[in-house]
Amino acid sequence: MEQNLNMSLKELIKNNQNESFKSTYFGVPAIKSPADFWIYHEIIFEVKPDVIIEIGTKHGGGTLAYSHLLNNLGNNGRVIGLEIDSNIVDKTVRVQPNITIIDGDACSNFEKVKKLIKDTDKVLIIEDSSHTYENTLNVLNIFSGLVTKGSYFIVEDSNCWHGLDHGPSPGPYEAIETFMKDNNKFEIDSSKERFIITWNPKGYLKRIK
Repeated sequence: MEQNLNMSLKELIKNNQNESFKSTYFGVPAIKSPADFWIYHEIIFEVKPDVIIEIGTKHGGGTLAYSHLLNNLGNNGRVIGLEIDSNIVDKTVRVQPNITIIDGDACSNFEKVKKLIKDTDKVLIIEDSSHTYENTLNVLNIFSGLVTKGSYFIVEDSNCWHGLDHGPSPGPYEAIETFMKDNNKFEIDSSKERFIITWNPKGYLKRIK
């Protein structure tokens, strides 16, 4: 650690991102910020969702972690993972009884997802797909109605060109700003950015109405 004490914050953010790409959960690549994941676990305990929708599952390390957290809550919670190419999802994830993997574009599969959710379910959404402005905004507009009051729509990787010199521009950050201009049902919960280094600036959207 000592050799890194003179790093600038920008250098630290880049280093944090690069090292976090190596993160795994139970041996499955997770590609998550450990600090943000800690916030996720606090949100999951706070909200106690019946359903977590993960848009962009990749290998599924995060999906598996959410599954285990829901199991520990004891509420028979489920994870619905959407991945444009589900062949990359690890087999360890696929065999979990409370995980459903849906192949293909998230917005095209919205009705399929909706049919898996009961009216009484508390729903939390984590968006981690292509990170383009257009796709992120489409996902926000189409899926946000599923989030229940008091729960969250988490948009990942809004640090593209907002802390990290990488990724689409405009990207998720700008999509969040556009979405929030026309939507009074959500507020940005900046308290979830308390570790300062986050992959999701402005990305913790709490439903209030």
